[in-house]
Amino acid sequence: MKHQKVLIWLKKARTSLDKIIKMIEEEKYCIDIIQQNLAVTGLLKSANIKLLEWHLDCCVKNAINSKDEKDVDEKMLELVKIIKLAQDK
Repeated sequence: MKHQKVLIWLKKARTSLDKIIKMIEEEKYCIDIIQQNLAVTGLLKSANIKLLEWHLDCCVKNAINSKDEKDVDEKMLELVKIIKLAQDK
């Protein structure tokens, strides 16, 4: 399954989020919470990059190979939209 690595990252992020919530509830040291939060952010960023790579390698390539200009234009607009969204974060 090609998405296995992303699933692992997302499951680790979910587990870490539960840990962060527990740390906050237990009023643990702020820096320790921030470090855990940064780890989750890193996992999510890695997952997003891998998903984008797959989108380019599969969906965008297929659109280009199909020579369907409307589909290619759609894929390009999607990429611009997602890049803009990522920059706002």
